[in-house]
Amino acid sequence: MKRTAHTHRSSLRQPAVLAWLRLARVFQKVDTRSERFFRQHGLNAAQFDVLAQVGAASGISQQELANALLVTKGNISQLLNRLEQDGLITRRQEGRTNCLSLTERGQELFAAVVPQQEALIAGMLAPLSADEQHELLRLLRKLDQNLPS
Repeated sequence: MKRTAHTHRSSLRQPAVLAWLRLARVFQKVDTRSERFFRQHGLNAAQFDVLAQVGAASGISQQELANALLVTKGNISQLLNRLEQDGLITRRQEGRTNCLSLTERGQELFAAVVPQQEALIAGMLAPLSADEQHELLRLLRKLDQNLPS
């Protein structure tokens, strides 16, 4: 069998490195499609993440939200200020805690956008059978739980 430069380089790399490269490539493709979808609705990934988290757990505290976000927690206050100005969320002070809820407009956007995004992701993972998707989830969860933050 004739070996090309590509197959020779690949055979020298550890499977872990090849898996990491493939995971990064898949993530980039999913992220690009998601960002395009979010822009159609006037959102970015961070705003969508807040909308999805608050919509799924109305009354969530600002700290609970910060812990749950997929994006960096850098300046969550600025992100929340923007969503509040856009009329999508409200903050309610309960003691020393800020509790977050979606406004009526935020609930309408949540109902329209979250199911579509979930369908987009499901479609992108459709080349895998249901069993393969469960196995992928199991493996990624195992990695996630065993990697330091």
